[in-house]
Amino acid sequence: MAVPGVLAAEDAARPDGPERAFTADDLFKLDGATDPEISPDGSKIAYVRSSADIMTDKIVPSIWLVDVASGAQRPLVTGPGAHFSPVWSPDGKRLAYVSSDGTGSPQLYVLWLDSGAKVKVTELPDSPGNLAWSPDGKQVAYTMRVPGEPMKLGSQPAGRPEGAKWAKPLQIIDRVTYRFDGAGYLPAGFDHIFVVSAEGGAPRQVTFGNFDDGGPLSWSPDGRRIVFSANRHADWERDINNSEVYNVDVASGAITALTSRQGPDAAPRLSPDGKHIAYVGFDDVNRSYENNDLYVMNADGSGSRLLTAKLDRSIDALEWAGNNAIYVRYDDRGGTRVARVALDGSMKTVVEGLTAGAHFDRPYTGGAFSVSNGGRIAYTEGTTSEPADLWVSAGSSGKRLTNLNGTWIGAKAMAPVRKLPVTAPDGRAIDAWLVTPPGLKPGQKAPLILEIHGGPNAAYGPTFSTDYQLYAAHGYAVLYTNPRGSTSYGEEFANLIDRAYPGTDYDDLMAAVDAAIADGVADPENLFVTGGSGGGVLTSWIVGKTHRFKAAATQKPVINWISEALTMDATPFTSRYWFDKKPWEDPMAYWKRSPLSLVGNVKTPTLVVVGSEDYRTPDSESEQYYAALQIRGVPTAMVKVPDASHGGIAARPSQSAAKASAILAWFDKYRTDGKADDVAPRVSD
Repeated sequence: MAVPGVLAAEDAARPDGPERAFTADDLFKLDGATDPEISPDGSKIAYVRSSADIMTDKIVPSIWLVDVASGAQRPLVTGPGAHFSPVWSPDGKRLAYVSSDGTGSPQLYVLWLDSGAKVKVTELPDSPGNLAWSPDGKQVAYTMRVPGEPMKLGSQPAGRPEGAKWAKPLQIIDRVTYRFDGAGYLPAGFDHIFVVSAEGGAPRQVTFGNFDDGGPLSWSPDGRRIVFSANRHADWERDINNSEVYNVDVASGAITALTSRQGPDAAPRLSPDGKHIAYVGFDDVNRSYENNDLYVMNADGSGSRLLTAKLDRSIDALEWAGNNAIYVRYDDRGGTRVARVALDGSMKTVVEGLTAGAHFDRPYTGGAFSVSNGGRIAYTEGTTSEPADLWVSAGSSGKRLTNLNGTWIGAKAMAPVRKLPVTAPDGRAIDAWLVTPPGLKPGQKAPLILEIHGGPNAAYGPTFSTDYQLYAAHGYAVLYTNPRGSTSYGEEFANLIDRAYPGTDYDDLMAAVDAAIADGVADPENLFVTGGSGGGVLTSWIVGKTHRFKAAATQKPVINWISEALTMDATPFTSRYWFDKKPWEDPMAYWKRSPLSLVGNVKTPTLVVVGSEDYRTPDSESEQYYAALQIRGVPTAMVKVPDASHGGIAARPSQSAAKASAILAWFDKYRTDGKADDVAPRVSD
């Protein structure tokens, strides 16, 4: 008997009716709500709708407006290119936003809501970010990269004939962090703060120096100062986690540091009356994980005090509503919440179930919110069956304002997801979820894919995932977990893997697999494993520790901690926060935790997957593992996703679908239940 309300796999495959299975083509149909910005009076919400464009194979953002009372919505800024970052003017009559037609750098625009008139405020060489209106609505502050001069060493020969085609000039690199994932090799220059008239005109640079100044930007009520965060210490390139809160005098450019501890102080926001600054940070003691705590201090930097001492969770975002309450977003046990924090430290949860509205491939925690002056909250929320929609708080519950995928996804046979109880060998409870193929009959077993999250200090939750839906539509059950080291369970749980990763998190994952088998769904003779980034590390570690999996697919892994520490984009990070010494000081400590050290034990057929422009776990890591497996004669192949970064390996719908298809095809090669060619429509169909 099929699961109620879900079509059986064989029914989903019938050619004489509409396609009921979730397929690769469906990735181009998905819309998600992101970046909700509620108007100051709480009556309207501007949000960014992320939609897939099948012609350009890209996710295209556009800006829409929703009336809270009626739920009516209309497009504000759409069309070719990208339109994002809406920010309300203080009087709620205008929106500043960033827009590009796809042919040049994105520019700052201002839109008048009553007339629909808009004006391009800037003509900039690079995209503006961190938009912030001045309190009187006359100016907009933003950050932008200011080009600089790269180091010069020598020169080319002087006798180049006219019309000659010589090689490109030498590339001279002298920065500690000279490339960054998703951005590539960094051009010379630094991010600084600018202000520009909201009606257009020449912008004025406010901050200077060989430092990157970051947002969010927060104006003082009199418009004379802007509060921001940056790392302006002399050794900022190596001491990468030591930002401070600063204010800058808009007229003179004079900068004053308001914090001074060792550790990151970030995301500062002034209260509406300008008396207090809320910000997040922690004391940096070189552990692999610390909670971001919420602090408040006087506007001059004095009287800093911790507000969330009783909350063993990390604050991810904050906003003031009035002068006496701060609204914060944080993850808790695989879910995302918004809470109201009073200045006395008392705290009340006001919204739960936030969900990210973009990057649909895997079910990471996340979501976005904003708060009106009166405390009404706009936020994004979805389910395991569809991406995030726009919601607004309404009394003790929430009100759904959009149904972006309802016209088509409701007719699909989506895979159900349920919580699976797991107990680790040391008695700890481990959160896990089981995704089952649509229509799986009671007592029927399915091949199981253990899919492991990255980070490793990150978390999954019960939210939508295109990878899992594609795997399940192909006949596989999917198991995903939050093993020790995951966030949203407190500092102690996250730091169980401090200086010990990979390690006992392996035991949690194996306990979860055993639980899925005991549940009756997982076929113990057909177990498979995959994961990306930190999950790729654990996938490679697992096949070096056990032979119980029929096949594996390690995605963008770290294979050798020594080479990763010296080739990743933020090279000072690994050797400081995940190890006690530098690679050359204690190479065996790095080797013992490297999956490459276990490659001599591997018998499991293992696919290696990586983006060609990955600078977080560079493709050289994957190539090392592929080479080692080939030398040993272990069945392997390597998949490179062209032009894809670490964070963007699934950013383009066609590549996201193709990657899932390649992994399924690899697993199908090693299934022993005889059903590899007799399942609901393949991803490649």
